[in-house]
Amino acid sequence: MKLCWLDVRESGPARDAIVEEAVHQRVDAIVAADPAELEGLPPTVRKVLFPGGGDLPADLGSVDLVVVDGDRGRVAALAQEHPDVEFGRFVEVVDADTLEEACTAARTERWTVLLFRDPTKIPLEIVLAAAAQSTGNIITVAQDVTEAEIIFGVLEHGSEGVMLAPSAVGDATALKTAADDRPPALDLVELKVTGIAHVGMGERACVDTCTYFRQDEGILVGSHSKGMVLCVSETHPLPYMPTRPFRVNAGAIMSYTLASGERTQYLSELRAGSKVLAVDVKGQTRVATVGRVKIEKRPLLSVDAVAPDGTEVNLILQDDWHVRVLGPGGTVLNSTELREGDRLLGYLPTEDRHVGYPIDEFCREQ
Repeated sequence: MKLCWLDVRESGPARDAIVEEAVHQRVDAIVAADPAELEGLPPTVRKVLFPGGGDLPADLGSVDLVVVDGDRGRVAALAQEHPDVEFGRFVEVVDADTLEEACTAARTERWTVLLFRDPTKIPLEIVLAAAAQSTGNIITVAQDVTEAEIIFGVLEHGSEGVMLAPSAVGDATALKTAADDRPPALDLVELKVTGIAHVGMGERACVDTCTYFRQDEGILVGSHSKGMVLCVSETHPLPYMPTRPFRVNAGAIMSYTLASGERTQYLSELRAGSKVLAVDVKGQTRVATVGRVKIEKRPLLSVDAVAPDGTEVNLILQDDWHVRVLGPGGTVLNSTELREGDRLLGYLPTEDRHVGYPIDEFCREQ
């Protein structure tokens, strides 16, 4: 779980409301310049004192961690003076020398807070690589929530945390959402094929993403919002064309697919920049960004299946041998070779949908 630090040193009149929101959202730390501003916070929130380049106050109060703007020697000396308080080091990266300081701090300090003045993320990548074997925590300053999302993903694993100075109430909630944006696993079920029919021509969508799928991954697609089939990516070899490991030949354009947050979208709605949920045969998920969607007229095949609880599932996909779905254990099944009794992997969302959002209301799809 990524760490969220909220810097309230310059929050002004909105400070109390921002802190109240932060506590409610269970942010990991509140950062202040005065120990008095950290009094009264619950034990669930780390109390971080960041006085800048000035001297520390004589009484640190209930402070848990002090971030020091200075060299390693100063950090070590202060830690000896205050053995009951953790200390970390702040480094502002502006050139090659300060970048090397940041790398050293990240390798040696328990806590390192970094501020990068230039918009490029290359220096952060260098620090993360340099500290890959260390056990410390790197907290990177973000200017806004959008930058925080990027920082969380640099070199795939990103910084351990982000420190953000909120500009208004709501920023703490947005930051926490960005940090927790790791979709949960899904409980996949085995579906039994009950019928197959050629249904003529229609538009189908190939979803090309900005990521490589594994051979046991795909996206969930279905004609109904309460039942979907796991359509595999084009990662498996084909005799007449190269693999397209970023692509899922998903299904007819009116089909649902699952995006993040349990929201569904029609395949026809996906655009460059849209998000879809990549799902593997164990139900593990990750968010994939759509690069483009190719919609073309092709012959279509309708596949009916039933879940163990009796839920009926339908998938309309391209009627062609190289279009495939996944079965139990990662078995790859060509659409044109499906037969009644075959087993597919699928997912059964429990709620109906309104404009893609889960909603508890009566809705019949047939």
